[in-house]
Amino acid sequence: MKKTTLALAGLASLLFLSTANAGETLDRVTKNGAMVVATNASWPPQSSIDDSGKLVGYDIDVSTEVAKRLGVTIKHETPEWAIMTGGHWQGRYDLGVASVTPTKARANVIDFVGVYYYSAYVYVVHKDSDAKTVADLDGKVIGVETATTSEDFINRKLEIDAPGLPPIEYKVTPGEVRTYANSMLPFDDLRLGAGVRIDAVIAPVQTAENAIKNGYPLRIIEGEFAFKEPLVIIADKGDAEWTAKVSGILDEMKADGTLSTLTEKWYGKDYSAK
Repeated sequence: MKKTTLALAGLASLLFLSTANAGETLDRVTKNGAMVVATNASWPPQSSIDDSGKLVGYDIDVSTEVAKRLGVTIKHETPEWAIMTGGHWQGRYDLGVASVTPTKARANVIDFVGVYYYSAYVYVVHKDSDAKTVADLDGKVIGVETATTSEDFINRKLEIDAPGLPPIEYKVTPGEVRTYANSMLPFDDLRLGAGVRIDAVIAPVQTAENAIKNGYPLRIIEGEFAFKEPLVIIADKGDAEWTAKVSGILDEMKADGTLSTLTEKWYGKDYSAK
């Protein structure tokens, strides 16, 4: 009985893997004439809701362009970050376009379709802070968005799954790490004053510069970044045809300058290459 059961289980696994790699997602998207994309709702300028209630941002423009090149319409969903990066979507989403870092842990549950821009994470303090260098943040209260690479970094657990990156250096020993549900909440606490709730935030340079541009009384500690990372579009695990299809579109968007144009539009700089 055990051998029979194992044989049947093995056959079922093979059938599942065969189905998962048979272009199921591309078939679904083509049949529906629409693509469902998971993203964020509160991470400007990557993605956020404007005053009219519309999702806007770099990630929104990129995903919309991918849909255009596929010849389908697009619908954006905004699940919790851990749900989006945890895989096992069961057909709820076709892609994730949310500035996701390719880490070793995530590689176990989602596929990395391709890199579509690069970012440095920086240390941000209140403009009146006495901190001049990263060393001045030792023992301080550091704010980070939960379930992100900034949280992994400050806890010295970051493992980026991408070749050619400089080694990660851990230069800060925090007194306390305070986590937040989205990317802007730590900045909202930091803007209250140096040390009022937190002393510093670790965040993508694009997010930090956008907050400062919009009047937050903050500054980036110059000359030292926390770490650099590629950002990838993601897909649920196991559909090789779908991943290859979208990866090809990304290659086209890099080659024809679309990604360069969109990063300059939203960030004021070209972040499409290392």
